[in-house]
Amino acid sequence: MIERSLFNEEHELFRATVRRFVEKEITPYHAQWEKDGVVPRELWLKAGEQGLLCCTVPEEYGGLGLDYLFDVVVFEELWRAGASGPGFLIHTDLVATYIMSFGTEEQKRKFLPKMVTGEWIGALGMTEPHAGSDLKAIRTRATRDGDDFVINGQKVFISNGQSADVLVCATKTDRDAGAKGVTLFLIEGDREGFRRGRNLEKLGMHAQDTSELFFDNVRVPAANMLGGEGEGFALMMTKLSQERLAQAIRSATVAETIIEWTLDYTTQREAFGKTIFDFQNTQFKLAELKTQATLARVFTDKCIELFMQGKLDPVDAAMAKMYTTELHCKAADECLQLFGGWGYMWEYPICRAYADARITKIAGGSIEIMKTIIARAMKAEHDRQ
Repeated sequence: MIERSLFNEEHELFRATVRRFVEKEITPYHAQWEKDGVVPRELWLKAGEQGLLCCTVPEEYGGLGLDYLFDVVVFEELWRAGASGPGFLIHTDLVATYIMSFGTEEQKRKFLPKMVTGEWIGALGMTEPHAGSDLKAIRTRATRDGDDFVINGQKVFISNGQSADVLVCATKTDRDAGAKGVTLFLIEGDREGFRRGRNLEKLGMHAQDTSELFFDNVRVPAANMLGGEGEGFALMMTKLSQERLAQAIRSATVAETIIEWTLDYTTQREAFGKTIFDFQNTQFKLAELKTQATLARVFTDKCIELFMQGKLDPVDAAMAKMYTTELHCKAADECLQLFGGWGYMWEYPICRAYADARITKIAGGSIEIMKTIIARAMKAEHDRQ
């Protein structure tokens, strides 16, 4: 089997620390959090104490200043354990990254140290009831009033929304300017007029709070603007490859894990005098999935390497996201079948993995958007030849 060459000894020592943390602080309680619909804030503080949040944030802002692979290790160990509740990826890979990349010195010093410790939880406020993948169609308004902006509107499907202390929020500062009218703001969770709606009931990811958010004349200082006025859409576009890479990392990891669970189950479970694995259908299914998961892993790791070199192409990120998430859903479906009736029981991890899997083909840009990006690039390359 192909061995992964991205990680060094320091990364693997950190992985052991993360794995122990997950086994002690998350796995025993995750089923209850699924019933509660939210992860307790205490977990965020414990993760911060262990250095598991925002690993790449420089020491001057309270972080450890480590490379991106340390964040990857945290994400992989959560997903390998089936711990879909803690929204560390949104917090670390998206919100903190936006602040690090586009924030002023004052913004970095205000928000990042508390995000590193887990005192403040981050959320990304992009999607609206009528605007999902088409971000330039958002309607949440930010209107200038002296040195402040007044924000009115609504967001939906916001992960970490019930818990968020800081929100990177996309608004329209010029409703007639299309993409050039989008502006980002950092909004604190205790601002007057900011209200959290329902904690939404979902097919899967039951322990991760996902909310409606409402803005009723929320007043924020112009100093809370992230980047320049009208630059929001362009800034969001620069981070899409990283977001899609994170989705690929998740799906590649979960696909591998599901296959391991299924191999273990089918080699022990018996029917008609032999194990489920002894049937040729089982062997063929698992052989196909193992091969596809290996290809997904090699390509995803290459994309991680390119990202760390600043060379990850948006088309490669789209291909990684498309292929791995489709495989993720396929593996969950076909492996659940091999568990038989037990696969349909919530107490079995494969059942929860099946429910959690479906969002991956939507979040971070739908599969259809990925195919459009890839096809357009193919056409452009063809026209250049």
